[in-house]
Amino acid sequence: MTTLVLGATGATGRLVVQQLLAKGTPVKALVRSKARLMPLFQDLYHLDIIETDITDLTIEQWQQQLQGITTVISCLGHNMTFKGLFGHPRRLVTDVLARIHQAIERLAPAEPIKYILMNTTGARNPDLNEQHSVGEKLIVGLLRQCLPPHADNEDAAAYLRTQVGQNNPFLKWVTVRPDGLIDKPEVSHYVEEPSPTRSPIFDAGRISRINVGHFMMRLVVEEKTWRQWQGQSPVLYNAEPG
Repeated sequence: MTTLVLGATGATGRLVVQQLLAKGTPVKALVRSKARLMPLFQDLYHLDIIETDITDLTIEQWQQQLQGITTVISCLGHNMTFKGLFGHPRRLVTDVLARIHQAIERLAPAEPIKYILMNTTGARNPDLNEQHSVGEKLIVGLLRQCLPPHADNEDAAAYLRTQVGQNNPFLKWVTVRPDGLIDKPEVSHYVEEPSPTRSPIFDAGRISRINVGHFMMRLVVEEKTWRQWQGQSPVLYNAEPG
């Protein structure tokens, strides 16, 4: 039951790895630099770190990386620099997802592989008829046109909904939509909602990164939690203010 984590050196990805290792779940992490990840963890017995550039992997190489994997967690994101925001690859999250999807289709696993995508409340779920106000539509439209990472998030969520769908025999998915991310040292109470309960633009809530990591871990190890949210896009909020 090995989980493949993408974006494991990121602010949230490393916490996902931490939560999985705490449950004794074997983790495979594809990273550009082992040196950035290894010092963060003592349990290297359950952690397999592969140094590679995932943007260069072919479909065949993805097939090799997916051997023995039961879950893929994508915490990929764009660096908050000018090059990271506007340079290539502009569709990092979506392109990696598409290649993994193709590789899984070729593998045709006996049991479907789970895909957990970290996304954003700014990407609405049309299946639930989520509506934006006029002001929200204006700002989200500007973000879509001016910030490639936002469009990438929307495209990745749409890819799972429309290209993978609900009835794929080889790939099942959950898109996790945290609201405003903050840093906290410990897991605290949080709530999961099918759709945003507040405006992601004008009244954003908060969710700690460690709580996001905890929820993703639960999707991996708790079958009840996975069945509850499979094929959906849960939104996460801290239960308490701050």
